[in-house]
Amino acid sequence: MQRYKLTIAYRGTRYHGWQTQGVNPTWKGEAPPAGHGIPTIQEKLRRAIEDVVRHEVPLVGSSRTDAGVHAKGQIAHFDTDKSQIPIEALRQSVNARLPGDILVRSIEPVAGSFDAIRSTISKRYQYVIWHAPDRPPFFNDLVWHRWFKLDVAAMQSAAAHFIGEHDFASFAKPGHGRDNTIRTVHDCSVSCRAPRLVIGIEGSGFLWHMVRIIVGTLLEVGLKRCAPESMAEIIAAKNRTAAGPTAPPQGLYLQWIRTEDAAPVLESLNPQGSSG
Repeated sequence: MQRYKLTIAYRGTRYHGWQTQGVNPTWKGEAPPAGHGIPTIQEKLRRAIEDVVRHEVPLVGSSRTDAGVHAKGQIAHFDTDKSQIPIEALRQSVNARLPGDILVRSIEPVAGSFDAIRSTISKRYQYVIWHAPDRPPFFNDLVWHRWFKLDVAAMQSAAAHFIGEHDFASFAKPGHGRDNTIRTVHDCSVSCRAPRLVIGIEGSGFLWHMVRIIVGTLLEVGLKRCAPESMAEIIAAKNRTAAGPTAPPQGLYLQWIRTEDAAPVLESLNPQGSSG
């Protein structure tokens, strides 16, 4: 058996997140085929791989992105004994079986000790805001449209407060299921080249909705509803009600994941030519 590491890009608009999910009582969409779950990235990709290697494949992903969230550099791994298939032929064969909004960017053989979850060192997310009077009609599912004037300098000042090791309980969705809410943020930045405003957050790991709640809180600063220096008080509160609203999923991108065996994949799929 050979283990392979995948780097995947996807547009999450049509999917209910990364993680495979069965049909639950609240599902209102079209009934999936027998034996299939509701549309997720993991299920679509796993079935495409299995169609190529002709055996069942447990597919393990590094990050469980939510419904509507996109990725430029998701990491996953799987094992197969079909190692005689040339790497590029394997990649192209899998891509030929995937819908147009999911792409395997690379496949590489790795040691059996590699694990997409346990080998992850850090991740970087981007959140893209379309800061203009009019919404973008051709890619409104890829950004969050905000038309009110924002104080970008105040947002940049507030973002600096998130850098370092903190208890981020104020920025986690209730029911996150984690005993430990302490996380380390290596970088949090706000950049603007009108009409695109990009918030970048890099860290060792994130809580459920943590990035989206940080974005929503920074928007409150930009709207002058709270001061940049209040971020320290919000963090210290360790209470979800102290932070701002949760930003919607469509502006969020998993930009890259750094693992123990490799540097982050250089991105080339930014929306509208964004450099992030």
